[in-house]
Amino acid sequence: MKRIICLSILLSIITLNACSAQKDKKSKKKTKAMTEAASEVTKEKMTEVLIETSMGNIQIALYNETPQHRDNFIKLVKENYYDGVLFHRIIKGFMIQTGDPDSKDAKPGQMLGAGGPGYRIPAEINPNLIHRRGAVAAARDNNPQKASSGSQFYIVDGTVYPTSQLVSMCQRYGKALTAEQEKVYTTIGGAPWLDGEYTVFGQVVSGMEVVDKIAAAQKNANDRPLEDIKIISVKIVE
Repeated sequence: MKRIICLSILLSIITLNACSAQKDKKSKKKTKAMTEAASEVTKEKMTEVLIETSMGNIQIALYNETPQHRDNFIKLVKENYYDGVLFHRIIKGFMIQTGDPDSKDAKPGQMLGAGGPGYRIPAEINPNLIHRRGAVAAARDNNPQKASSGSQFYIVDGTVYPTSQLVSMCQRYGKALTAEQEKVYTTIGGAPWLDGEYTVFGQVVSGMEVVDKIAAAQKNANDRPLEDIKIISVKIVE
């Protein structure tokens, strides 16, 4: 089965008003941390993009450290390329994937994930841009250059890892994390085994609750949502 994202592993992983308030406070802290993550890497003004989906809005910021991916994404947005495409692959605690033009008007149960604009983007893997929760990264097929799909991308839903599990994972797969990155994965969460394998080119700055909702939707055996979840429009935030 061909999928844009090829992984060698896949890790398994109100009440009272006072409790609800505490949960909201924690959520706001995580959102603030992700917003800061999108700005701490670059000192230049970042382009922000609003993704309107059938389940709510997600706003992302594009890193200047990955200019080819940034510029390509902006180009496709201005061409309305993403309007009408589906989130064709979702895995709770991992990621949601979209950007396949073949998903527009796709039949129920149709296999998706191989479509694109007919070109790849050279890898722009930056060790400082990690797969933290809310990371926006380019999907790709299994090519040795790790070149990205011209249009497909995923947003990390992510999992929080205990320190012992994270250290063991890094040793097993030869991943090296800084102390700050280790803190991210043990508090905010993400998908650390993808670091160094796929180009991270953006970060969610608002709307992670929508990402979570999409990731938790019912799906079939191929991880496609049973009910279509669609991108309505994507616009540059002026």
